[in-house]
Amino acid sequence: MTAEMLIFFIFVLSIFLGFELISKVPSMLHTPLMSGTNAIHGIILLGGMLALAAADGFIQHAAGFVAVVLGSANVFGGFMVTDRMLQMFKRKK
Repeated sequence: MTAEMLIFFIFVLSIFLGFELISKVPSMLHTPLMSGTNAIHGIILLGGMLALAAADGFIQHAAGFVAVVLGSANVFGGFMVTDRMLQMFKRKK
């Protein structure tokens, strides 16, 4: 087995594992877990920007751009969900 096939196998396995784990989380716990993973999404966004900076060809630029856009949307959405969750705990005036 080559290194590329091993990396692809780990990638596909992580997709299935992630889907199974997220689908088992109750909806009551989903929002706190989402807010806790904002730092991880920030690291993913940084990795996408570094990959985009080191890209050579068109396909690498396109994949890096998509990674940065999706990572940014994920970070922004996570912070919006966290802010909305924190608004529920503020005292009413």
